[in-house]
Order: sequence, then structure tokens, then C-alpha cells
Amino acid sequence: MDVVENLEAAIAAVEEARSVPLSASCVINRSELLQLLDKIKVSFPNDLARAISIQRDKENILEDAHKQADAIIEQAREEVARLVEQTTIVSSARKEANRILAEANTDGEKSREEIDAYIDSRLATLEVILNKTLDVISKGRDKLDGFETKHALSELKN
Repeated sequence: MDVVENLEAAIAAVEEARSVPLSASCVINRSELLQLLDKIKVSFPNDLARAISIQRDKENILEDAHKQADAIIEQAREEVARLVEQTTIVSSARKEANRILAEANTDGEKSREEIDAYIDSRLATLEVILNKTLDVISKGRDKLDGFETKHALSELKN
């Protein structure tokens, strides 16, 4: 910034100037100081315009940064909400899976018991039928051998 440098040079010139005895005045080379002030006058509008531009850019940069920060925060909130929802969904799914599995196990055990009872009753019926069939077969064989039940009873009485 030329303005600042030239102002500092003017201040240094006044500070380094010879003092007038018994007063607050000093002796300064008029042409040197006027040249410095002219340089300041010429460069002031350019430097002021640059400073205003920088100030505007600063405000735009800060505004953009705030927008980006807000967007990042919103994105993070959405991600957290998604993860929480996903965790809830997974937890609910596991609970439901465990419930269904327990229900299936209970139903399977109940079905197994019913099937066992049915098979046992069918086997018992078959056993009765087979026993009757064996009795009929035995009686038929006895008849074929000529051994009659009445005849066997009469021999027992003798």
C-alpha cells in the first residue's frame, strides 16, 4: 500500500526535522513534504478502491464460508438421522427375526408332538389290526391242521 508507506515517510520526516529552539515548531523541507503529500494524494484513490474491494471480498468470503458451514452441518444432521434410523431399523428387524424364529420353533415343536401322537395312534390301530389278523391266521392254521378248539377242550377234560 503506497499510501501507508508515504504517510509513514511524511511522519518520519516531521519527527526527524530540526526543532526551532523554544517552540514546538520544526524546520521541514517544504518541497520534500509536498512531494510526499502529492504521492499520497495520487495513490489514495487506488488504495482506497483496493481496500473497499478487499472489504467486499471479505464479506463475500465470510458469507460463502457461513453457507458452506451451514450446508455441512445440515448434511451431518441428515447423516446422523439416517444412521439413527438405520440403527433403529436394524434393531427392530433383529427383534422381529428373533420373535419369528421363536414362533417357528414353538410351532415346529407343536407340530412334531402332533405328528408323533398321530403316528402313535396309527401304529396302535395297526397293532390291533395285526393282532386280530394273527388270531385269524392262527385259527385258520389250526383248522387246517384239524385241530379244533372244541376237540382240544374235550381232551383236556379227559
